[in-house]
Amino acid sequence: MRIRHSLGPRASALLKNRLALGPLMASSTPSDELDAMRHRARSPGDREVSKELRESGAKTARERIEGLLDEGSFVELDAFVKHRSGDHGLHLHAPLGDGVVAGHGMIDGRRVACFSQDYSVFSGTMGEMHAKKIVKVIELAEKSRLPIVGIWDGDGQRPHEGVTSLGSTGELLDRLVSCSGRIPIISIVLGTVSGTSALAAGVSDFVILGRDRGRMFMRSPYVIPEIIDGEVDEEGLGGAGQHASRSGVACLVAENESDSFDQAAEILSYLPDHTLSDPPVIGSSEKWDRKCKGMEDLVPHDSDRPYDMRKVIDQVVDGKRFLELFPTYAENVTIGFARLDGNTIGVVGNQPSVLAGCLDIDASVKAARFIRTCDCFNIPVVTFVDVPGFLPGTVQEWGGIIRHGAKLLYAYAEATIPKLTVVTRKAYGGAYLAMSCKHLGSDYNVAWPTGELAVMGAEGAVSIIHRAELASSENPEETYSELVDDYREKFGDPYVAARHGWLDDVIEPSQTRGALVSALRPLLSKRELVIPKKHGNIPL
Repeated sequence: MRIRHSLGPRASALLKNRLALGPLMASSTPSDELDAMRHRARSPGDREVSKELRESGAKTARERIEGLLDEGSFVELDAFVKHRSGDHGLHLHAPLGDGVVAGHGMIDGRRVACFSQDYSVFSGTMGEMHAKKIVKVIELAEKSRLPIVGIWDGDGQRPHEGVTSLGSTGELLDRLVSCSGRIPIISIVLGTVSGTSALAAGVSDFVILGRDRGRMFMRSPYVIPEIIDGEVDEEGLGGAGQHASRSGVACLVAENESDSFDQAAEILSYLPDHTLSDPPVIGSSEKWDRKCKGMEDLVPHDSDRPYDMRKVIDQVVDGKRFLELFPTYAENVTIGFARLDGNTIGVVGNQPSVLAGCLDIDASVKAARFIRTCDCFNIPVVTFVDVPGFLPGTVQEWGGIIRHGAKLLYAYAEATIPKLTVVTRKAYGGAYLAMSCKHLGSDYNVAWPTGELAVMGAEGAVSIIHRAELASSENPEETYSELVDDYREKFGDPYVAARHGWLDDVIEPSQTRGALVSALRPLLSKRELVIPKKHGNIPL
């Protein structure tokens, strides 16, 4: 659990006594009026909706802010803001705050900008002033170089306000895009979020979705034909399970609201406040050159047998603590944060237990986005390679595996952060090139003695190279076996690559942690001179 920092007591009992007196009397002082206004701002929502939300286990927007932040640290902005629309009867109900609580506070002692939508006010929809409140907080974060944590629980734009709502939400999206890559943006989705709200949450670096109530839709579920016809329900279309495993929108799923706040805090613990700062360094009591005991037994010598790359990662990183992101999406590649000698690192690893570790469309995009996120925030990337190639088949080819695979290659080549690579077993063909090879500017590349760096596996290579010889052989099976053994002897070990300088070393598996730490230490001061340009043209 997180350690909370207390900055002082809550509101006084005196205020409660004053509010119990009812409406303001003629003798009320300006202070009395201020107290009453603050009370109204703290409970602006529809009582029936608020009751239903509480019965479902949901917290109010303010309670969510309090759960996210260190105790007493929240500084609210624009508590008295009201909408300005008189259409569709909105003038009859103009609650203070306009359906969003916004300001800044601290998470584990670090200042962040934050906001929380209030579903009890116009279903959390974004009207003109609602969006402007969020924009003001984002602008504060951008100027002050503070991370942003947004709690989303709203149905997109407020249709009652028309184009004024449209314009302000457009401004909101523009500010979020402007902040992207400059400051970390974390979105927590704890209700039904659709339309513009879903787009805004999707722009962020990390999306955490609540398992019970968190849902995201591009269009309102009320107008989706499959829902209207009963073919699928809201949970089946846009629930946490779908976005965590099929769409790849949610990087983590929270069991409850408290868990979502802890997850956001943990992600933030690996990140700097902004792109010009370094990630936090957390002292480690472990020996930097600790032997990774039993590592040899984790990876089978038979290259066709699967294993769990996460166990390899756990053995190497500090405290065996690996925060895996998108754990149920594109499982053939593993990504996440860890620490090495106290320093934050991003980890990318092929997963041989799923699709033999082959790269496909989803895995390529998943890893590419993560690498670019690490590059934005000065986080070194350590890559563990065991990849037989790109996944073959019409689905992949027609789906654009060439373009999507190029994204992964592009992300590694573009990144200027320290890049370290460990080849545990197979590293074949184009997939070898796309997984942080030396030729794409990786800073430190090593292999275990079981490493195989080759154009392709021995079996496939022999079938192509010696096709005519095999066809004319009196004993094709024996000839094939001999040719495979010969190919492996020539190209099936890491020493050929080492002789060409494509590997910096060949190491024992138990030495992996020490080798990576010793390589990372000088690379922490790495700086690359980048030729000025507007931006590259990644094959989106």
